[in-house]
Amino acid sequence: MTGGILSAKDNKKQPRRRKVSKKEQSMKKIAVICYGLSLLFGTLIMGGGSTAHADNTPPPTPTPPAATVEQRVADLEAYVNNGSPGTDGKVTWTTNLSGSGPGHNGWMMISTAIVLMMTLPGLALFYGGMVRKKNILSVMAQCFGITGLVSILWWVIGYSLTFGHGSPFIGYANFAFFKGVTSIPNADYSTWVSQNVYAMFQLTFAIITPMLIFGSVAERIKFKAVILFVALWMLLVYFPLAHMVWGADGLMNGVFNAKAMIHAADFAGGTVVHMTSGWSAIVLCFLVGKRLGHGKEHMPPHSVVMTMIGTGLLWVGWYGFNAGSAGAADVISANAFTTTTLATAFASFVWAMWEYALKKKASVLGFCSGAISGLVVITPACGFVDTSGAAIIGLIAGTIPFFMVTYVKPMFGYDDALDVFGVHAIGGTVGAIVTGILATPTVNANLNANLADYIKNHTLWIEQVKAVGVTIALAMVGTLIIGFIVEKTVGLRPTAEEELQGLDLSEHGEEGYIY
Repeated sequence: MTGGILSAKDNKKQPRRRKVSKKEQSMKKIAVICYGLSLLFGTLIMGGGSTAHADNTPPPTPTPPAATVEQRVADLEAYVNNGSPGTDGKVTWTTNLSGSGPGHNGWMMISTAIVLMMTLPGLALFYGGMVRKKNILSVMAQCFGITGLVSILWWVIGYSLTFGHGSPFIGYANFAFFKGVTSIPNADYSTWVSQNVYAMFQLTFAIITPMLIFGSVAERIKFKAVILFVALWMLLVYFPLAHMVWGADGLMNGVFNAKAMIHAADFAGGTVVHMTSGWSAIVLCFLVGKRLGHGKEHMPPHSVVMTMIGTGLLWVGWYGFNAGSAGAADVISANAFTTTTLATAFASFVWAMWEYALKKKASVLGFCSGAISGLVVITPACGFVDTSGAAIIGLIAGTIPFFMVTYVKPMFGYDDALDVFGVHAIGGTVGAIVTGILATPTVNANLNANLADYIKNHTLWIEQVKAVGVTIALAMVGTLIIGFIVEKTVGLRPTAEEELQGLDLSEHGEEGYIY
């Protein structure tokens, strides 16, 4: 019977209802809860339903008015001055300019190409000339292997971990597999440069950095150990530190992140590239051990000519490295270009003159070593210092690394085969600290955004020291952990017989020279 009130007679005729067990009651409650949660999550995912959406969604932002002739001219001026189009800071308009700017984009593509040239063939020749001829191809194989591996990692997750928004320590996976990385600029890093070009530019930094490490253990490390080490090192050391220093929300991006916990400045990679590689190199150097015969037999470079050619390619490529780090062909890029030239020339000359004064010989290898030291030390400072600062940095770069390589290394007896620690670790550290002393807003107005008080009060160098400490700790501890993992899995060193034969034949089955 439906509807109405049951009579007593009708009530008696109703079948007795089955008693519901406690288990069934619990199951019903769970079902109700699950159903409620599904509605809740559905509401959140779909935007809260039509009623909630209508109540909570703010009205659409009105489209800015079309640009006047004067405002269109202002957009062109913004392009030339590397500013933002569509606004003068007070009024906003609909700009007709979209996408990248051809001049800035062109400069960044050239910079990307010549920074890649620093590894292939620059570093391959520079390092290759300094090893014995039985190991030259092992250096070149490492350069090629690292280039391929890091490029893959960069596309899969590296770019996203480095330049994606996330925490102060690491980016999230929003750019994984280059999702959303198109020819449209990412305004977090450049107004006029396509994001895919910017991603490729930064990839070349990621390629050369781990390759620098293996100069310290040249002639005595397995190729498979190199590959495994680099894969782990990029994930544990490079990507996190690069995000901390250069990420829009990075821990130590003092120039552009007002919420940075450490207000440091690194224009082109003193901490990210040279300190991480240099301090990792000395740890790996001790983990792998000395070359067979080190200290007992002479191990001169097999071709200083090749090393000199490599140095020249590195110097030229470094203009893309440093001036390209401005992210545009603008006045800051021009300043970085100038200071890079001066500091490198000073350091190359000063190193050789120290040799001449103390040893009565000015060697070509000394000129080469001085040039690389100058390039390393000016890297974090090139876009922040003037020409006088560059000259000071050149004098320092030609002196401190010289004494580290010439006197400190023999004093302690470690086998840093190609002087990665003395040049990149010490040079990068000195450069980072000196940047905090010599940086001036007169050559880079971006320093006024978040660092004006530090510069005015002469305390920026303290922030630089903090950044140096974080970098050293992450690089050394990370390398120590990774080194033990690699040793326990594939092993770090070849056998004594393979090392004596040379890694070209034992690891790669070919020879660099047949005559």
